[in-house]
Parts: sequence; structure tokens; C-alpha cells
Amino acid sequence: MLWWRVVGVGLVGVLVAGGVAEAREQWVSEPAGFVDPLIGSAREGNTFPGAQRPFGMIAWSPTSTRGDQTGTGAANGYSYDVTRVRGFSLTHVNGAGCNPGAAGDVPIMPHVGEVLSSPSADVTDAVYASDFSHEDELARPGRYSVGLASGARVDLAVTERAGIAEFGFPAGKAANLLFRTSNSLNGSEDADIRIDPTGRRVTGSVLTGAFCGRRANGGVHNRKSYYRLHFTAEFDQPVTGTGVWRDGTLTPGGTSVSGGEGYATGAERAGRGSGGYVSFAPGSAVRMRIGMSYVDIVGAEGNLRQEIRRSDTVARVARDGFRAWDRELRRVRVAGGSADQRTVFYTALYHALQQPNLVSDVDGRYLGMDRRVHRVGAGQGAQYGNFSGWDQYRAQIQLLALLKPGLARDFAQSLLNYARQNDGVWDRWVHVNGATHVMTGDPSAATLATFHAMGVRDFDVAGAFASLYRQATVPRPEGLLDAGCPGQCVGQRPNLGQYLQSRYSAHDVCHCWGGAAETLEASVADDALGRWAAELGLGKETAELRQRGTYWRNVFNPATGYIQARKLDGSWLTPFDPASQQGFAQGSAATYVWMVPQDVSGLAEAMGGKENAVRRLDEFFLGGGGPLRYDPANEPGIHAPWLYNELGQPWKTQETVRRLMDTVYRTGPAGLPGNDDLGTMSAWYVFGALGLFPRTPGSAELLLATPLFPRALISPDGRTPSLIDTSGAGPYTLAVTVNGRAHRDWKVGGLPRSLHVRRGEAVPG
Repeated sequence: MLWWRVVGVGLVGVLVAGGVAEAREQWVSEPAGFVDPLIGSAREGNTFPGAQRPFGMIAWSPTSTRGDQTGTGAANGYSYDVTRVRGFSLTHVNGAGCNPGAAGDVPIMPHVGEVLSSPSADVTDAVYASDFSHEDELARPGRYSVGLASGARVDLAVTERAGIAEFGFPAGKAANLLFRTSNSLNGSEDADIRIDPTGRRVTGSVLTGAFCGRRANGGVHNRKSYYRLHFTAEFDQPVTGTGVWRDGTLTPGGTSVSGGEGYATGAERAGRGSGGYVSFAPGSAVRMRIGMSYVDIVGAEGNLRQEIRRSDTVARVARDGFRAWDRELRRVRVAGGSADQRTVFYTALYHALQQPNLVSDVDGRYLGMDRRVHRVGAGQGAQYGNFSGWDQYRAQIQLLALLKPGLARDFAQSLLNYARQNDGVWDRWVHVNGATHVMTGDPSAATLATFHAMGVRDFDVAGAFASLYRQATVPRPEGLLDAGCPGQCVGQRPNLGQYLQSRYSAHDVCHCWGGAAETLEASVADDALGRWAAELGLGKETAELRQRGTYWRNVFNPATGYIQARKLDGSWLTPFDPASQQGFAQGSAATYVWMVPQDVSGLAEAMGGKENAVRRLDEFFLGGGGPLRYDPANEPGIHAPWLYNELGQPWKTQETVRRLMDTVYRTGPAGLPGNDDLGTMSAWYVFGALGLFPRTPGSAELLLATPLFPRALISPDGRTPSLIDTSGAGPYTLAVTVNGRAHRDWKVGGLPRSLHVRRGEAVPG
């Protein structure tokens, strides 16, 4: 069964596949053993190596320093090339693009030596920080440990909402544990600490937020607080001394203090803030248990009591955490491949399953977007936060729906809950519980429509659709504001009235990041909503929204052959340069011209036919980089390698995807192409290795390529497993069998029970 004609080698080039055995290859027995959390911790991957459970609230990881107390040199507080640390913080967000990006709350630092001055006054981190060597560092799923040059040792493990640490101090020197409560990555509005030396206990909180608050485009606007993290810590060793500080003043023997750092940068913030310390006998080995909550101290105490026993050790909690990760990673078991390929694959799956993150306590309470305390409703298991919508709707949420439909259901309900607490507005980038407005478009529409198409149904479907439809059809006053623009525009559907009238987002009056990008994003979102409306039997809404999904045509300029920004009077924004980002968001016209996944045939027609579209796509994937070429770290173009399928040359998808997997994704700290963006780039690799990729938002359809591994067994939570297996060798797909029947298409309607691929070395004919 050969449905693809013989061709010569295209511009993309032929890839050499490694030899693989077929059924004789054994399934990976312990997937978590292949995970390397340090992958992506260099070259702006912005991952973090610390301890976290799948989708956990707490993510305990180092905060590094380049000699600036108000900066870290990395979006998540850790960069592999920085080997000086000033604390180990309780919260992190995987792969966020802002620097610094988010969280890094409550850095806790073992300090060897006397505390003789305020740590906040140590603005260059010369005194209360320590160097370390990667040779003394160990990171694995659920555990992180490191030996510091000061002689102290740190060993961390976590549950979902609590953590346990063992701090070792050298003999003969003062042993202190610093709680830098106000020193979140982006600063803080307020913080407090209370020390009970008799009870061997420290409690406190930090009022913070300000995601992307230090970026140039809109940063001042977003320097605001939206959550307070509460913590309670208990020690197994006697506390021999205490002290607190605020700004430059140290108070030895003090037990309580408050004060934030503010959200400014540089000298305005340096030297500000508060915290406290506890002292132990020299040479102590101190075990600390800590619980956290976004609700109150009662929640933090309840989370700690429920999840970590007094008798627990780091080794025991870490062992349970490793097993928890292994259970999750076993949802995709592979056979064959090289050791490096298995490491890259399971690390990518690990990164893709780090988020969304729990924000509700064990008692079901959580802090809403209205900053009021709510309780998880009937039928919802937990409330989740951290939604990098502009990134995740393209790949990560599809993987979540595929593997964890129950959690995807809770996430869908969580986003609806937040919207209801936010006057009906679905924010495009939710940090914990905060509306940050980061990026463009309406990714919630694409996300929930995709969830529904992929069988995630057990949430308030009617309420969610009605709310998103209202957001897409009823203009709001903030849509006429420029507050936060360009990167954090407060209008979720900017100048919607003009958009509905003109049928494109006019760049000169759009109140958005870029009129051309906004039009493309809205077209994708509306098409996805239209598909959802069809599934719900809503005829009027289906016709209206599917028509709006074609509005991308109104910003395609036949004279240039590119998507191009237009003004309100209908004229094109000039001068035009396909390498320019004018009218776009974090990408050039050369990248954005391909961002029409819902209408690839229409795009090809606009380009002059499929042959012309293929020629241009070939040029897009030529080497050399730059704004005219494919950027594997740029979300608007990550689906582009799969477009060859719909343009009639699927072998080029197979070549291109395999080349990217082999050259862009690697082992080692620099193994990611750029920001992981809450698992988006990792999800791309997972799909590519399976030989699948989501066709378009709002659909369950999957595009096909050649699987990397001889076999893969996908076992979704609560659903029938699916087997992907191959015969033959080589990078090309010669034939496909779906559920035992020959399949003559470049896509499948969803994940089948069985998918067999016959592979070959020659370009298929």
C-alpha cells in the first residue's frame, strides 16, 4: 500500500537513521531513570533542576547569582554556567521566557559562619552566598542535592505541597539557616517571618507576583502582587540562636519582622527586604520539614501534616517521588533507541508533565483570581494554575489531554473558575492565580476547544463555551486601552468591535502587540471555537465562528505573498520586510505566514498553489538561521515541519522532524533549542518521537511522521492503551496500518488503538 509517489531528495535533505531492532527490543523498565533534569538549564532553556512531583505545587530548586542580589542571570533562578547560589527557593515555573520570570519564592540558604550583617545589605551576594561545583551536584526526578564550597551540604525532596531537607554543616564553624522571605525573583510587596526557637519552628509569608514585571515592554504595568505564599518549617535539632533583618538593619536575637523589596530594578531595589535566621550547633545535621500554601498558614500546616510525617527522611520522600514520576512516565513506554534518545525522550516527557501546577490545599481551598479564598467544587479534583497559553495551546495541552484526561478536565474547570472570578475574562497567561496578560491572542479558546475535541468532557462544558463565546463576541472597555502593551496588553480581545467590523485587527488602532499576529491568533481561536460549537450542535455559532476562522485571508497580501499588518483604512503597513517583526509578536512575517494550521489548503492556494507553497517551505527550512528561516524555539512556527503532510509531500515532514530531533534536541544542559515555555518545546519532541503531531487546535486529528522508536505503548489515564510499532528501518514511512487496516492518509482522527508503520531508507514511492 504505497500512496506517495517517488521523488528526488528535497531541499530538506535525507537523514540517516540508526539501526534498530523490531520486536526483540525490550520496553524501558524504569523511565524515570533516564530523566536528566539538567537538560535545558543552559542556552536559555530556562528549566530548573530542583525537586518537584508531577504537577506539584512546590518546586524546590537553587537560586543562583552573578553578583547581583536583584538578579539571577536566569529566568528560573538557575543557569548551568552560574555556579554560585544564594538560596534554595520553594517555587519555580518550567521554561518561562522572561528573565527573571516568575516565583523563586522564599530562598532558604545554609550559611557557614556568623551572621554579622543584614543579608539584604549584601547586594553583590559576596557574603551570604556560596560557590559550588557541578561535580558535587545531583539532580533526579523528585530530588536535588549539592555540596557547597562553604562546607555545607543540601539535600532536598518534595511531595506535592511540602518538602523535606537535610542540611549538613561542617564542624567547628557557626551553622545558620537564612530565610530570605522577601527575595522572590521579581521582588515582593511585603514579607514576614516569625521564629519560635522553643518550638523549633519558623513561619512566614511573602506577598508577590509580578510575572514578567521587569521586561521592557509593559514591565512597569505588571509590577503588581496577586498571591501570598505562606510557609511553615519545623526542625529536628535544637535552635541555639535567632535573628532577623530588614533592609540594612540586623537584629540579633529577633524573632519577627516584615518588609518587602518592591518591584523596581537595580539600585532602587538593592539592599531592601526582610528575613530571618536560625542557628544550630556547629557540625549539625539538620532535618527540616516545610509546608506551603497560597491560602493561609493553616493551609501550609495542613499540607505539611498530611504529606510528610515527622519520621520521614529525604531518602524516603525522594524514593516515593521517584516512583511517582516513574508511574507518570510509564504512560508512554518505548522500546529500542539509543540510551541518549531515551534520555532526551523521557526528560522531554518529564518537562511536559511538570505543569499545570496545584494551587489548592489538601482541604480543597485555593486563592482565586479575585484574591478571595474559594473551595474546589464537586466533581473537580483540584485547582491548577500556571497557564502559558500562547505557548501551550500548540502542543503541551494536547499531550496533557492525551495522557492525563482527568487532570485536563480539572485544568479546564480551573481556567473557567478563574475567568468567573475575573469578571468573565480568560487571561492568556495565568501565573498561579494571577492575570498577567502576557503575549497575544485568545489561547483559552483554543485550549478548551481542543480538550473537548480530544474527549475531555467532564467539566462545565456549556458554561465554558458560553463564557468564551461571549469573550469573542462582546467588546469590553479594556480592549481600547494600551496599558501593558505591547507584551502584556490588558485587552484579551483587543479592540474587538473594530476587529468584527473590519474582519482584521488594524495595526494602527488595535491596542495589541501586532495587528497581523493578533488577526492570525484570533482566526485560530475562532476556528477552534467553531469546531467546538459544531460538536455541541450549535449551528448559528458554528457558521459564524468557522467563517471568522478565515479572517487570516484579510491580512494576506497577494502582492508580497506574506501575512502583513494593515491599517484601519485598509492600506498595508509599509515598508514591508519579511524579516521584520513589525505587526507581529516575537516572530517575523516569514515565520507567521505559516501560522494557519486550520486552513493549510487555503494558505497554499493564496501562495499560488501547493508547488509554490512547498518551494517556500523548503526555503524556510534551509540552514543559516535568522528571521527568514525556521526557528525551533519560536512557537508560531513549531507546526511548520508538519505542513508538508497537507501539501502532498509527507516524506519531507519525516525528514525535517527527524533532523530537528537529532540536531536540536540533545542530552546535556544545552539540550533544548530555547525556552521550554512550560513544557511546549518538550511536548513537541515527545510528539515527534511518537511520529504524531496535533493538526490544528479544536481538533483531535493527529498528523503522521516516522516514529523514532521501534515501539511505543501509550497508556492514557483511564483509557484504552495504544500501541505504535514499526517494521523495517529508516527515516521514511512507506505504509501505515491503523487498527489493523491499511491507512491511506497523512493524518488520523485521534489516537488509534494500534498504529503500525513500515519504514524504509529510500524516499517513499
